[in-house]
Amino acid sequence: MRVLAIDTALGACSASIVEAGEPVALAAETIPMDRGHAEALMPLLDRLSAQVEGGFESLDRVAVTIGPGSYTGLRVGISAARGIGLAAGIPVVGVATLSAFLAPLMVGDRRGLFTAAIDAKHGHIYIQAIAPGGRTIIPPGLMTYRDAIRLLGSGPILIAGSASAMLAAEARAQGVEAHISDVSGFPEIAWVARLGALADPNQALPKPLYLREPDAKPQDGARIARQ
Repeated sequence: MRVLAIDTALGACSASIVEAGEPVALAAETIPMDRGHAEALMPLLDRLSAQVEGGFESLDRVAVTIGPGSYTGLRVGISAARGIGLAAGIPVVGVATLSAFLAPLMVGDRRGLFTAAIDAKHGHIYIQAIAPGGRTIIPPGLMTYRDAIRLLGSGPILIAGSASAMLAAEARAQGVEAHISDVSGFPEIAWVARLGALADPNQALPKPLYLREPDAKPQDGARIARQ
């Protein structure tokens, strides 16, 4: 199965084309950026397509990160993925950003609660935690650092994601053992591709996973009354 993976949810514009089960991507590119995903993504995808025999027509599936993340970034990536899937007549699957951070933590025999933590600003984080064996400790959610540590319990915890350092500091301040595995502001595109190859297209829909309401809200007082 040949998979195109796309990630524009957080601090990068990333994509790769992989053959499922192969350790090295056929083509991959990551551009760290906080803004400008809309302008960068399509040229990036064109470059990748040119490196792979058959281009987009050789694809069997598209995988795209669905959040949590930037509202604008998510719309860019999901729209592109859906468009390519529609044009090529292939399924499009969604991969949660937190899952893409968690996946590399769970490989091997490391101990602790596997925790993905993304900075959500204003003293909050997006978080998900899974115990060895696959039991969910914290489902994907939005909460304060203090509440997260309370739910994580006595630890130890192994953390990946942009809020790793801050969550680890809060944990240690409360006497909880914490280890930082990765402080990246975006997941590895290789893991988005791997998770996308395994996903069930009937269940892993390419729909945004926001976990909170937009910060910007319409001003009711400024609305023009409809006739």
